[in-house]
Amino acid sequence: MNTEAMFSSKTDLWATPKDFFDRLDAEFGFTLDACALPENAKCKTYYTPEQDGLAQPWEGVVWCNPPYGRQIGQWVKKAHDTAARGGLVVMLLPARTDTKWFHDYIYQQAEIRFVKGRLKFGDSKNAAPFPSMVCVFNGGVTDED
Repeated sequence: MNTEAMFSSKTDLWATPKDFFDRLDAEFGFTLDACALPENAKCKTYYTPEQDGLAQPWEGVVWCNPPYGRQIGQWVKKAHDTAARGGLVVMLLPARTDTKWFHDYIYQQAEIRFVKGRLKFGDSKNAAPFPSMVCVFNGGVTDED
């Protein structure tokens, strides 16, 4: 087992697999990618790290695959708070059900879809060393809205 790779913190950026995103986009119709690089943005409208998606308004139907580092809880809180104001945010996250952010902002407050197997992020040849989940924060957005 390659524990060096499993516990590596060389990066906290994990580019969303295109086919995985496309299936969710067909369901939700995203209008904003809240956390992207220009080369991997999933929506026409997106925020880069320089623009700081945490400091920007999240409007429309929001997709967010945040950095998986120490600030991840702030991104999850922003999604939770956006939904509390009536917004719709869908996040791709590591399935870390033991964290404070999971219990404070996701558990019993958002729809949780655990991903079967391990995703291959970006151009990686290997699957991620962690399980993933999709969390849907729906503050009341419907198909009629």
